[in-house]
Amino acid sequence: MTNIPTELLRTLLTVVDLRSFTKAAQKLGVTQPAVSAQIKRLQFLLGFDLLDKSAPGVSLTEKGSNVVVQARKLLAINDQIVSLAHGTGRGRLLRFGLPGDFIGLPLWQSLAAFRARWPDVRLHMKTGCSTTLLQEFEHGEIDVVVAMTSPHPHEMASHHWREDMVWTRGPLGLDPGKPLPLVSRGETCMFHRHMVAALESAGRSFDIVFTAGHIDELRRAVAAGLGVTAMTRTLADAGSICDDPDLPALADVACSICTGTDADPVVRDDLVAVLAETLRPRGTAKAGGDRGGAEGRSPDMRAAARSGMQSVA
Repeated sequence: MTNIPTELLRTLLTVVDLRSFTKAAQKLGVTQPAVSAQIKRLQFLLGFDLLDKSAPGVSLTEKGSNVVVQARKLLAINDQIVSLAHGTGRGRLLRFGLPGDFIGLPLWQSLAAFRARWPDVRLHMKTGCSTTLLQEFEHGEIDVVVAMTSPHPHEMASHHWREDMVWTRGPLGLDPGKPLPLVSRGETCMFHRHMVAALESAGRSFDIVFTAGHIDELRRAVAAGLGVTAMTRTLADAGSICDDPDLPALADVACSICTGTDADPVVRDDLVAVLAETLRPRGTAKAGGDRGGAEGRSPDMRAAARSGMQSVA
């Protein structure tokens, strides 16, 4: 029977997670040729290619994808066994980030319950835009990240779901012959990019009349009639959703939960389960799903999701 050294599997996961042999070598503290040699040795032991040489960058073969799934399970068990030697695990650090759009009372309550279950784990949370958080995740600076991407879920997502985008406006008449007044959170915001792309594709002129720092400022500006904006249905006030046929359809967004390999897998997976249960719209499958927006999400969750927002998607 062939025994697969765990260090080879860990090297494979690091290459796949960082999508780079160079970054994997830096993270593992070895040379790039050493990383390549370990991947080649693993492929020799298994008897098939793990990486698709015909595809650019780091791309897995079908068998390689299956190996990665099983390797995560095996290493999780390995790390659980090793963690037994560390007693309670006092001082363990778990770092995670998510857009401020997700912040609300249900999340705080879920995190409080999580901390009660793991009193010896140091939990460090931060908010930011999805692009920045994903970069930090890829560099190994965050263990768990919730991010919005489009049109597909992130390739490292362990859980994902979809949120549909809607137009919102207050007491504002729309004149098709004039530029559409937009309120926005700036070009780094995914919502901004979605509505601008839709308008440009439809040939509809627009004028950005206000750039908000926080989503609550954005919503107040819309409610006052300053302009229109786009956001996920979950975040929108039901009375502000605009179905004007003169406004183009908006592409939806994918929400992904991505996990790294550095953190204690038992604690990390518990946090992921908490985030998926709290943030995912009710009725979607645990591994993902194509239903988005506010469908199935409780009124309390929708209300809380619209309060305390501080960062862009």
